[in-house]
Amino acid sequence: MKTGSGRVAPRTRGCTVSGREQALWTRARLGRGGPPLDLLTARFDQHRYAPHAHDEFTIGVCVGGFEVIDYRGGHIRTGPGTIVVLDPGEMHTGAPATATDGYAYRALYAEPSLLSDGILGGLPHFREPLIDDPELVAAVRVAHTELSACPDPLEAESRLPWLLTALARRHSTARPVPDSIPGAADLARAVRDRLADELLAPPSLADLATELGLSRYQLLRAFRTAMGIPPYAWLAQYRVTRARGLLEAGLRPAEVAPLVGFADQAHLTRWFRRVLGVTPAAYRAGVAASAHRNSVQDGGR
Repeated sequence: MKTGSGRVAPRTRGCTVSGREQALWTRARLGRGGPPLDLLTARFDQHRYAPHAHDEFTIGVCVGGFEVIDYRGGHIRTGPGTIVVLDPGEMHTGAPATATDGYAYRALYAEPSLLSDGILGGLPHFREPLIDDPELVAAVRVAHTELSACPDPLEAESRLPWLLTALARRHSTARPVPDSIPGAADLARAVRDRLADELLAPPSLADLATELGLSRYQLLRAFRTAMGIPPYAWLAQYRVTRARGLLEAGLRPAEVAPLVGFADQAHLTRWFRRVLGVTPAAYRAGVAASAHRNSVQDGGR
């Protein structure tokens, strides 16, 4: 279903295979200084993979057409809305289901430890590679698309391990740990304060979890329980709040983005619109216009 996962590029690289066939690799880093996780966006009309295996779990979501995968002595047929999980070391192929139709999919390659964080009793094992879970399929597809466009380390570390743990807890043979995290509110406040204090280079969730004596899954669970959102979303909203003050002081969006920890102006704009419904430039212009009107009115009194 995929090519080998040679770990050579720090960011995104793409290639056109032939005609409409395309494959785009993106590398997301899980936290500052954390391990990489590769994402693949592909569309194939005729390409057939030779038998191969990966050291990682391979998680694929079909988004168009139909693919046939040879796996464990049988055949898997995927279609839109399906999710396939291939265990590490398992030989497999991948090809269009018919000679006339192609297929498109999103895939990610996860180290086994990323699926075992919220699990007791060793690494997860998936008896059935084809999984029916529309909610998880949708969540993986959205996260894959957004992180391929902007592989923010904290966002990747907040979203991908959470989804991978959910996959293992719901569909593998391993036994899940209890969901209840004692002292969740205090733990969440401690994480929140560290993220705010280290705004420009936030610590990884793995490091924070170790300091607090938790697994990364437990940290994420405690934070979501207390705050209602994952750590990356809280930090992004805090950055937007800080950005507002700088924009109101007259700085341009391109100047503001690095000062509050966003990767670039596009990253700032994406979160600014999510939180406030307008772009940073529109917000800055609106504030400036209001200040001018107030100044004129005050001068006329």
